[in-house]
Amino acid sequence: IEIYYGESPEEAKDKAYCETLDKLLLEPGQVTDLAIRSTSPLSNSENEYTLENSKAFRYVYVTHEPGVQIGEVSMQYEYLPEEYRGNFRCNDEELNRIWEVGAYTMHLTTREFFIDGIKRDRWVWSGDAIQSYLMNYYLFFDNESVKRTIWLLRGKDPVTSHSNTIMDYTFYWFLSVYDYYMYSGDRHFVNQLYPRMQTMMDYVLGRTNKNGMVEGMTGDWVFVDWADGYLDKKGELSFEQILFCRSLETMALCAELVGDANGKQKYEKLAAALKAKLEPAFWNNEKQAFVHNCVNGQQSDAVTRYANMFSVFFQYLNADKQQAIKNSVLLNDSILKITTPYMRFYELEALCALGEQDAVMKEMKAYWGGMLKEGATSFWEKYNPEETGTQHLAMYGRPYGKSLCHAWGASPIYLLGKYYLGVKPVKEGYKEFAIAPVLGGLKWMEGTVPTPNGNIHVYMNSKTMKVKATEGKGYLTIKSRRSPKANIGTPEKVSEGVWRLWIDSPEERIVTYHL
Repeated sequence: IEIYYGESPEEAKDKAYCETLDKLLLEPGQVTDLAIRSTSPLSNSENEYTLENSKAFRYVYVTHEPGVQIGEVSMQYEYLPEEYRGNFRCNDEELNRIWEVGAYTMHLTTREFFIDGIKRDRWVWSGDAIQSYLMNYYLFFDNESVKRTIWLLRGKDPVTSHSNTIMDYTFYWFLSVYDYYMYSGDRHFVNQLYPRMQTMMDYVLGRTNKNGMVEGMTGDWVFVDWADGYLDKKGELSFEQILFCRSLETMALCAELVGDANGKQKYEKLAAALKAKLEPAFWNNEKQAFVHNCVNGQQSDAVTRYANMFSVFFQYLNADKQQAIKNSVLLNDSILKITTPYMRFYELEALCALGEQDAVMKEMKAYWGGMLKEGATSFWEKYNPEETGTQHLAMYGRPYGKSLCHAWGASPIYLLGKYYLGVKPVKEGYKEFAIAPVLGGLKWMEGTVPTPNGNIHVYMNSKTMKVKATEGKGYLTIKSRRSPKANIGTPEKVSEGVWRLWIDSPEERIVTYHL
């Protein structure tokens, strides 16, 4: 009996090229699973057999030799039982569907750990995982899965390679630790992990060049992104230095949390020294952007989106240069386009951070909505709108190599929670929060963002906001042409057209405002 699995009908029916299959040898009273070389007796008089290994599929194609008869075929579904604590609804049904499919994709790729995709590698990759953690904070708020995955990615001492052998993935690992602390308030975890953070950073610092920068060495994979175009990995990549600098800043913050004063001073000094080199090394006035890399001290001509968008939401540049990047890079179609949801996540986050929610809404609907129009029931590892038909199934030089259920595809969950509902922690564990809702072209929206021991619920239309926070205290920011009115408290003016209301109790705040 041969069983061919597929995320598409084409894959399931292609016996030569489908990515996953099983072969069973049926003999009187027993079955041998040829994939795992295991023989089992048939379980009962019904001649039932259950395969031991699990597979991910939307379609299955079963063939058999003439002497075999098959009665019933059924499936057992394996999953991590998660509670959907976050939610989102609005007047746009396509966007509601995007949120639902994102949540389903996220759930399918949440197992003992946050894995990348459920068909192919089923592996824990640090770049994928950091996005899963962020989406998780707006959907499940499952701290245990975050901690398990961070520990797994770190591994044991001594450190002999980058996380997943990928330089950028090591830096995402550092960043994920402080993110976890801010959302969860779990200082104990940082205390536990800190010695492993130190040895990991020692490994990175031992591989810097004479400029104190990182560049790929033997055994390193400098990944950045899967790109439909040439992506130079030589020399000092501006993107890697920005992630490295943020990792050093993260080390300083964590050193302070665990009471390591010497470590804090050391990492702050290293971070400041590296940050001071970023603009002189990589900023190009003519291009009004960071160039992609420097080779032998010379700036390249290439400008890519990666370093530029990260510098925006890390706030590494002044407001003028951030605005310059928006026009010269982020909204410039002549710059190499991003075709993975992985980096669309950060590209759209940078635009949201610059207040471009209207433009991002159109992009979300075009990009994730484009996958839905192609028949997606979960979001993909990669989507290039310019491809057609079975081109959408291919990747890595294989006709069905692409994962059609990939964790990093679910990023609208994070973007809608953080930049449209506008909720984020300001102090660890939502002791203090910020709420700054933005309709972004919608007529109305509402949703819930989970916090460690409660929820923040936000409703907004063109005239009214309603906010209810069951734990913590914080500010609701309101953009209004004239003074908004609240049922509890008085909004204070912050600047022209911007007001804020202090929230310090669980009663619902109802605010009327003027767009």
